[in-house]
Amino acid sequence: MLTYIFRRLLLMVPTLLGITVVVFVVMAAAPGGISALSLVEGQNLEPQAKKALEDYYNRLYGLDQPAPVQYARWLNNISPVGFAQDDTGALTGWPMLKAPDLGISFRYGRPVMDLIGERLPITLLLNVLSIPLIYVIAIAVGVRAATQRGQAFDTQAGVVLLGLWSVPTMLAGVLMIGFLASDQFWQWFPTGGLSRRAALDMPFLPQAEVWWVLLALLALAFLAAAAFMMFAARAGKSLRVVAGLFLGAAAGYAMIADLDALTSPTSLVVGGVIGALLGALMARSEWLALRLFVFGSAGIVSGVAVAGWLMPAPMIPGFLLDRIWHLILPVICLSYGGLAFLAKLSRSAVLENLTSDYARTARAKGVNEHDVLWRHVFRNSLLPLITVSATLLPSLLAGSVIVEAIFSIEGMGKLAVEAVQTRDRELVLSITLISGLLTLVGYLLADLAYAIVDPRVNYD
Repeated sequence: MLTYIFRRLLLMVPTLLGITVVVFVVMAAAPGGISALSLVEGQNLEPQAKKALEDYYNRLYGLDQPAPVQYARWLNNISPVGFAQDDTGALTGWPMLKAPDLGISFRYGRPVMDLIGERLPITLLLNVLSIPLIYVIAIAVGVRAATQRGQAFDTQAGVVLLGLWSVPTMLAGVLMIGFLASDQFWQWFPTGGLSRRAALDMPFLPQAEVWWVLLALLALAFLAAAAFMMFAARAGKSLRVVAGLFLGAAAGYAMIADLDALTSPTSLVVGGVIGALLGALMARSEWLALRLFVFGSAGIVSGVAVAGWLMPAPMIPGFLLDRIWHLILPVICLSYGGLAFLAKLSRSAVLENLTSDYARTARAKGVNEHDVLWRHVFRNSLLPLITVSATLLPSLLAGSVIVEAIFSIEGMGKLAVEAVQTRDRELVLSITLISGLLTLVGYLLADLAYAIVDPRVNYD
């Protein structure tokens, strides 16, 4: 296994070189190319200042040299072993160990390493929140749909997942902002960014003028959620449906009442009826996890509303709550497409293994259905999910380009778009290098996961 890992790590080097060569050639062969003259165009400078600036760019980036020499210079800069350079940019001395340098950005005039260091944590934060959400919900829905093939849940989940998969990310983002962040509809979330300017001066955690306000808020939210979830788990179907009708009607009425454009009695009644029907549909579901989520969410909202009504003093939300508030829409927009795809894939994989010979043999030996599902079938169903996970991280980084542009988030996706638009060669090559490295590492981790899940896989 160690030999295989070492061999794969060595093969990453020529693969990354090939990726960067292709990107460099495309940028160099593009109409206009990249030259010192193209960098100073559009700037109202005196001829002497323009000539001095062109000489500076040629000396810094070697833009007056042939393309192979320019690529060799960039490769020498990023390599941990390379030649030193003098003031003219010429290579001097013998190869030696040095710190890799991704160069200076054409557009920002700052080290590329500093720019990536500022933007990469933001994109990683979006992905760290999105990936667990995608896998947990997708596996739960996929397994449930497979075990109830042809029943109501399977049919309804299939329709919903197909609908989610069919909606483009850019359309979903625009609709979310238009309906959930615009002052014309429900202004529940911010339109963009990761935090308000005022939040930068707030304490990290929420604070209140009266010390027991936060304690009461948490206690009421927890107690209400626990009571609602206990009711969802133990109450009969008829009682749950009545409660779902009431909660759904209240939620639908409140949502319509929150709109200034729809305050007529007819609109309020229609909103209450639609909410009641949806609430009853959720409440009568036989899937316990869905009922717990719906009633638990209703309990948290009810507890927070009661606490806010009783609160004697204002509360400072703090930087943490403000950041979470800004992340909700981008994370949903980044997650729903992968969630729909993985849920359908999970259903197909589990369904295929449920009818296999080893599953029937386990049932014939008296193993209960729960153990057959989770100890035998589910483990073998992980193989296609692992295959998809190898490309999930790079695809999320690509998807974050759209999400970050829509929600005005200063992450790697937006940085990549700006780099391509301005032909910032150093930045484009560095982002390509990082994306390629993440892709190759994802493939390597997927191969190692194969060996962990399936004992038949052996790389020795």
